[in-house]
Amino acid sequence: MKKLILVSAAVLLTAGMLFAGGNKDAAASTQPTVRLITDATGIDDKSFNAAAWRGILEFYGDTWENQKNRGKLYEVVTCETRDMYVPNLKQAADKGYDLIIVTGFTFADAVGEVAPLYPDQNFMIVDVDWVSKPNLAEYVYSEEQGSFLVGAAAALQAQAEGVKNPKFGFIGGVPGATITKFEMGYVQGIRAVLPKAEIVDYYANDWGAPEKAKAQAKNWYDSGVTTIFSAAGGTGNGTIAQAKEYRSQGKKVWAIGVDSDQYTDGIYADGKSAVLTSMIKKVETSTFLSLKAVADKSFKGGVYKLDLAGKGVDYSTTNKELKSEVVKKVNAMKADIISGKIKVIGTYKEALAAGLVPAGLGAKDD
Repeated sequence: MKKLILVSAAVLLTAGMLFAGGNKDAAASTQPTVRLITDATGIDDKSFNAAAWRGILEFYGDTWENQKNRGKLYEVVTCETRDMYVPNLKQAADKGYDLIIVTGFTFADAVGEVAPLYPDQNFMIVDVDWVSKPNLAEYVYSEEQGSFLVGAAAALQAQAEGVKNPKFGFIGGVPGATITKFEMGYVQGIRAVLPKAEIVDYYANDWGAPEKAKAQAKNWYDSGVTTIFSAAGGTGNGTIAQAKEYRSQGKKVWAIGVDSDQYTDGIYADGKSAVLTSMIKKVETSTFLSLKAVADKSFKGGVYKLDLAGKGVDYSTTNKELKSEVVKKVNAMKADIISGKIKVIGTYKEALAAGLVPAGLGAKDD
């Protein structure tokens, strides 16, 4: 039977305290070594991989601007193509890193192949819960819960701004169960406010093609879509770029960020950002906690789930144009999700059967 470990809020609070600077003693006394292996978008994607890297930097007390332990205690390797996944995993294992981290479900087959070859090596992956190797920690998130919040925020903001019959868009990277959770939560959040809202979606089949998202965003904005949420890694930066361009021209459109708070990526004028809110997925928590477990000699394989109650996901309120009444209502929904009063469904099959989402979307449950 698959072992599922719910990471408690208390554990995450401890991690948060360490993030704030309390990790220095732990890092100094144990000094584990780690290699992060990413897809072609690398740690400069301003989203998923960047968040994973941030957790590593925080553990060692470094910053993005001052990565003084890079090359000594931690390193990152970017795979330009998928056929480099297995060779890079083997190379890292041969070098004897205390922990090897891979990001994203596209690495599932590769780590499933390599982990049994190195039974004494610690591996960790994000967004996968089916590989089930004793030396592999698998971290999954309740993306549907955080995405519900940004969907509700988008719909409530449209109402507050007096938009008549607002339309909403979703841009995904590579379709699969994880990205489906983003879309399902987003749609359910919108329809909790506007039950008949029109929703369109598009999958780029790529994590690093911002030009595809930019072109699609332009078409949608021109056709009356007011808000677009992208869960597509570096591809989604194209949505933000188009929203910035249009808002600088006075057009009332919004982008929604993902994984990290992408408010600053959307700035187009002083104090103005095209990113209304972001679905915060604290990938840095999983990389930090895995490193801490290695340092404490408590690392264990298994599935670790980070949800809204455990502070694994959230939404951002950095943008001052996100109206206060919207924040108040979204926070009430957040409390209802945590209490169980609102249940957010993460699969397309179940959400469709429950009548919570429209038919004909491009989401896939596998």
